[in-house]
Amino acid sequence: MAAMREALRLACISRHGFGSKVGLQAVEPVSLPVIDLGLLGDGEHSRSRPLVAREIGRACQSLGCFLVKNHGIHESVMRGALEAASDFFDLSAEQKAELESKDMRKPVRYYAGYKNTNEARELLKHYAHPLGDWIRCWPMTPRDYRERMGRYATDVRKIALLLMDAILESLGLGPAYLKDELEKGMQVMAVNCYLERTQPDHMVGLAPHSDYGCITILLQSCTGLHIFDKEGESWKEIPKVPDTLYVHIGDHLEVISNGKYKRLVHRAVLNSEKRISIASIHGLSMNEKVTTAKELVDEQHPKRYKESSFQDFVDFLSSKNKSTNGRSFIDSLMINGP
Repeated sequence: MAAMREALRLACISRHGFGSKVGLQAVEPVSLPVIDLGLLGDGEHSRSRPLVAREIGRACQSLGCFLVKNHGIHESVMRGALEAASDFFDLSAEQKAELESKDMRKPVRYYAGYKNTNEARELLKHYAHPLGDWIRCWPMTPRDYRERMGRYATDVRKIALLLMDAILESLGLGPAYLKDELEKGMQVMAVNCYLERTQPDHMVGLAPHSDYGCITILLQSCTGLHIFDKEGESWKEIPKVPDTLYVHIGDHLEVISNGKYKRLVHRAVLNSEKRISIASIHGLSMNEKVTTAKELVDEQHPKRYKESSFQDFVDFLSSKNKSTNGRSFIDSLMINGP
């Protein structure tokens, strides 16, 4: 994990000119588009659907992120997931250590970043789809963790499929594009606990990075997520807006779109209270190759990325060969370099 964190740090320095301790002064909140998912609920024949799809496309192409409202997940389900996560991190070190591992290939693992690195966070990561295959491997304590987190995982996956359908439509791809692959695809839950800030100069909970899937849907207990605004060359804080969920683009959607939609670089910072975040990362199945849509390739827009899978990403991070020269995973996929 330390090697991954260093690679991400170096990648961000080389591309954006910042490091993990640069630019940690107070940042302004960003005003994000708020997408009404209720207007997508009637399916492809809804009159408002094309307008909403275009709105999502504009958000993907500008900042690479947006908020969604009227998403259909009951407030009690979201609160229950956050409480289940908090209860897990409140367990004793001995109880959590039963799941502790540095092996990134494990489908369920606990990691305490504060033990060996400068990351002031704890992480519980587990696969979530198909839920019946994986939930039996999730923590048995707290007693209701599986029930509460499982209910949220099921609900948020429905949103992910709805959003991916609209995002692909905004790219001009047909309604059946990747439909089967996404329905059979991966869902990884990255459940984080960021510690309270105890020193003024110790603010980074997680160094700048991008996510590996197509999209990430985030539920957070309080603010602490920053995004890098490419146009303004500055960090912006994501506000916590009641009854909304936050969505951003990952590496594999950049590949599918041939670079039209860019993955979002983001980081987590500490604040005066403990922060819980639940990132639901969605993409194709473990060994399914993600490639650029042929409809988005022509003489003016040549193919820019090599194909890759989720397994390739895990292998990239887990490789014993550390000579990546500070490149991120998405850098390694670029045909002509970043």
